[in-house]
Amino acid sequence: MGGLTYLDFLAKFGIGGAHPGGFLLTKNILAQEKIPSGSLILDAGCGTGQTAAYLCQEYQTNVVGLEINSIMVEKAKKRFQNLQLPIQLVQGSVENIPFADQTFDFILSESVLAFVNKPRTLREFYRVLKKGGRLIANEMTINTPVSKAEEAEIKEFYAIDSLLLEHDWKTLLTETGFQNFHIHSLKLDLLQGSPAQEFNFSQGFEPELFNILNQHGNMLVKYHDILSHRVMTCTK
Repeated sequence: MGGLTYLDFLAKFGIGGAHPGGFLLTKNILAQEKIPSGSLILDAGCGTGQTAAYLCQEYQTNVVGLEINSIMVEKAKKRFQNLQLPIQLVQGSVENIPFADQTFDFILSESVLAFVNKPRTLREFYRVLKKGGRLIANEMTINTPVSKAEEAEIKEFYAIDSLLLEHDWKTLLTETGFQNFHIHSLKLDLLQGSPAQEFNFSQGFEPELFNILNQHGNMLVKYHDILSHRVMTCTK
């Protein structure tokens, strides 16, 4: 793939709500939580800032967007400036969050943990959450075990280090110290794509990125019974 990855494709296409279920599912997940106005929320891996802006506007919360990809950061910055939203935007890694212990009331993580060191990132989430704080995650999950060849193909394309079953997530969250789990799937068919997906294209993106889009489509066709997601909420 000439060095370009699935994440490059997401950044250059400026896709908002790239996670399963898209922005509509995000709104539904947030509506299930009792989010008081004035809460301090970390949008971990905030991408182009679509959800961070919504949290700030809809719930009158204080939002910090953390994003490592410089292209995404620029797009998020423009969004927040255009909407005149007082969102703090930090370029950095979820594996080493540049905030003090017990800072946040909520952490939102959508299609982020799949692409990083999961145990390390969950420890960081746990560290910066206040006691009683909530983690809300929507993350890639496999429905059934896969063969070594299938696992290798999926991991290589998405540049991820591991594929987790639902019980693997539960084990990781438990080992980190989280409690009061609620893990569920909304039985989304990823082939349907994300409704009303937002695009914010970079100028002069490489034609090769269309190949990655095409390969992503092929992966969803090939593995649509296996590749899924889980919505996970838990408390520190």
